[in-house]
Amino acid sequence: MLNRAKVSFFLALRSLSRGNVGSLALTVVIVGMVFTNMIFMPSIITGAIETYERQTIETYTSDVIIEPKEDTRYIEDLSALLDKVNRVPGVKRAAPHIASGAVLTFKGNTLPLAIEGIRPHDEVLVTTVYASMEEGTYLGEGDTGEIILGRYVAGFRDSSEDFLPSLGGVKTGDTIIAEYTNGVVKEYQVKGIFRTYSYSTDYLAFTTWDEIELVEGRGIDRATSILVKTDPGYHEDEVKKTLLRYGVQEDVQTWLEFLGNAYRNAVESYAIINSITIMVSLVIAAVVLFVVIMIKTLNSRRQIGILLAIGVHQEIIINSYLFQVLILSLLGILFGIFVVLGLTTWFTLFPIEFPEGNISPYIVPADIGKNAFYLFVSSAVAGYIPAWLIARKGILESMKA
Repeated sequence: MLNRAKVSFFLALRSLSRGNVGSLALTVVIVGMVFTNMIFMPSIITGAIETYERQTIETYTSDVIIEPKEDTRYIEDLSALLDKVNRVPGVKRAAPHIASGAVLTFKGNTLPLAIEGIRPHDEVLVTTVYASMEEGTYLGEGDTGEIILGRYVAGFRDSSEDFLPSLGGVKTGDTIIAEYTNGVVKEYQVKGIFRTYSYSTDYLAFTTWDEIELVEGRGIDRATSILVKTDPGYHEDEVKKTLLRYGVQEDVQTWLEFLGNAYRNAVESYAIINSITIMVSLVIAAVVLFVVIMIKTLNSRRQIGILLAIGVHQEIIINSYLFQVLILSLLGILFGIFVVLGLTTWFTLFPIEFPEGNISPYIVPADIGKNAFYLFVSSAVAGYIPAWLIARKGILESMKA
């Protein structure tokens, strides 16, 4: 068996060395580009998902979010709850939010929006909005009469860039009017405009907790949500369970649970697209290699007949073509890995610009080995069939060809 394999491998190398160099190189390049497509295109989709998740966690939900119990509007007895949450192992910091409905007005443009009251010294430890200021500066502890707006709330000076209702191009230093649902009307100076590239976050407006207390006319010991940042090394699921064990009775969710089924369905849809991409790539590679081996076997029928006539076993001949396919596949995969590494390096240094932010490819190393195996299997099948069809013919039939 081993000797037959050696003979088959020798015949494969001899056939490839005597073949048309240009044709063989083209085959390797095609297989390489197919393999590149199998790895690189899914990596862009995975990179987009990773970017969205990172933006969501860092700017919108944090790792864990606490909301009021069902059928209640607020989280009550906030001070006691924050004290409890901040003592839970694995919790880095908890940042409360108090949302207050208002209608914002600027130069005739109106926008109904919930203004989020935050405590800046807590917020900077939980989210990274402070690092995403496109204009102006972030809120400071105790600021009153000031507000910061997400880019999609402020709007663009060129209205054609707005795809959501906005205030029509507010800039830092402008004054806007907020009419709250309790009837209080306030003028706010825009202290800054942030852009995180998360649609959800960039359609928010923030002011300080002190300012919301002025609007309410009293101290506030309640919240509409609490964002919880976990310590490094702690998983959000683990921290959620610990919070519940510590007696937190409000609705506690991880960021993934908060996003809900819509997000999970979207991720599953992307996974299906990745699978289709890989399947189509495998079919293309198999067809190319099938055609190459079929042409080689048709052109080599006389030589095959001679080999059969001198006693070379049919299995050796078939396996020689199988080895040719595997060698071409291996060279194509190596070429594809080289291309993938080049593209990944380039797009890591110069990310692809999407409306949701800059996206770099995210490659899972295990996928390279898995897809290489799939390509080898499909190539082996594609190479075996034409070789078997020709080699199974009789000696005289092959010689006549």
